[in-house]
Amino acid sequence: MNFSGLEWFNAWVLVLLPLALLPWFNHNLDKTVAWVELVPVDPLSRFFNIGLKLLATLVIAALVLALAGPSLPEQKVERIGEGAEIVLLLDRSRSMDSPFAVKHQAAAVSVGGDNSKRSVARDYLSEFIKNRPDDRFGFVFFSTKSVNLLPLTYDKEAILATIDANALGKGLSDTNMAEALLSSAAMFEGQAYRGSRIVLLVSDGGQLLSHEDKETITRLYREMNLGIYWIYLKSNREMTLEESDDDNLLWVDIPERKLHKFFTSIGVPYRAFEAGSLEAFAEALAEIDRQQYQTLIVEETLPHEPKADALLWLALLALLLLAASHVYTFWGVKKAHE
Repeated sequence: MNFSGLEWFNAWVLVLLPLALLPWFNHNLDKTVAWVELVPVDPLSRFFNIGLKLLATLVIAALVLALAGPSLPEQKVERIGEGAEIVLLLDRSRSMDSPFAVKHQAAAVSVGGDNSKRSVARDYLSEFIKNRPDDRFGFVFFSTKSVNLLPLTYDKEAILATIDANALGKGLSDTNMAEALLSSAAMFEGQAYRGSRIVLLVSDGGQLLSHEDKETITRLYREMNLGIYWIYLKSNREMTLEESDDDNLLWVDIPERKLHKFFTSIGVPYRAFEAGSLEAFAEALAEIDRQQYQTLIVEETLPHEPKADALLWLALLALLLLAASHVYTFWGVKKAHE
């Protein structure tokens, strides 16, 4: 039940609140005096008598309210921060199990291990996320199909756990880049625009996109004000996304270059980082970190907050004062008797 801005787990207990008036209806301790002029006026005693009754009322009321289980409900608050809304788009294909930053393609026959592209991406992205407190992250991985593993969230523990889980197991054979890019854009559908929005693609390959896919991707990314960063994990250090005069003929029409050319043509903020070494990967993330500190409206969820403990402490304090008054009264009576 929710009233007075609080939620009450056992609201029915509140019917016992009138019990707090019991100290004011105790049996009469007044003595019959033949001549009232013999009784001195004692305002201090009257003050203490009322004070002790108020303390007793406070103890009963605080205990009843604590038993009712009061708490502040979960609340969403907005504040101004600096950062971005980032969808991490990670390649889950089999090639990501190959060792990262090898000089020759033949060296990539050994797969898996801590130096695989997927493991390196996990370690570096985890550090990137830890250093950005105001960002909201989503997570999509893709191979044959794309999977929206985690919607946009401020929960850093959830996104870190998702990245760790993504590094387990082995990759699949095919890559569906078009579906992955569309799934990343879908993360922002129905979301209020809060500031900088980017899709951070981490992949070691590209894909030839159909004309229909290109049109849809272009339209969605423009409509949703999405930017694209691509950290291209190079399988061969010599190959580049940009064409050059001394290109190897094998690199001219590879899907990576065609995808890069498409990204540069769709009219949205885009930058590619060619990571051929661990240092290059780290520098790419550092550059993205520097660029994406824009004013952002951050929505925080304040968790459910129980309030019973405060009431119990209040009851204990009042009870200690009552106990102290009775100890003092007992000591005074004893002294008077002696």
